Amino acid sequence: MRIKFIITILLFLLAPGLLLAAPASQGNGQAKSQEPIQIEADRMLSTQKDNSVFFSGRVVAKQGGLTIHSDELTVYYASQAQPGAEQANANTTKEIERMFAKGNVKITQKDWVATGETAEYFDVQRKVVIIGNAKVWQDNNMVTGDRFVLFLDEGKSIVEHDNKKGKRVKAFFYPKQKTGPAK
Repeated sequence: MRIKFIITILLFLLAPGLLLAAPASQGNGQAKSQEPIQIEADRMLSTQKDNSVFFSGRVVAKQGGLTIHSDELTVYYASQAQPGAEQANANTTKEIERMFAKGNVKITQKDWVATGETAEYFDVQRKVVIIGNAKVWQDNNMVTGDRFVLFLDEGKSIVEHDNKKGKRVKAFFYPKQKTGPAK
């Protein structure tokens, strides 16, 4: 329990900029979350030289209604310190630049689920890329491909398959069942 608390505090201090879920207006048209990020894992390794925090073993990352499950998760952050400023300065802020999840990746939010071999989140572009046997479900509907790109602020997605292998994108859409008495 203590390690969960330490990880939550560490990420709150290192990465207040991870903004995946629970939109709140930022005045520039982009939706960003002000909710804290909670990551649980069997192990954590922070590397100041690489500006990264690596989590492994049954990783679960949550922010608002968004949950990411994976075997490994690396959080890369960028220092916002002014050039020439001392890195030890307590006023230096760290913001998430990107996150990379690997192994048994499963992302859930509200009524949709996405799975794949890897997933990468890019904060500036507000984009998620899921690669390797990517599948996305919403209700009973499903889309499959090798690569799934989701643009969070645009409500747009792109699904691609490796044409060299002769595979194609597949989509399965089911009409909603009408409820009520039959006429």
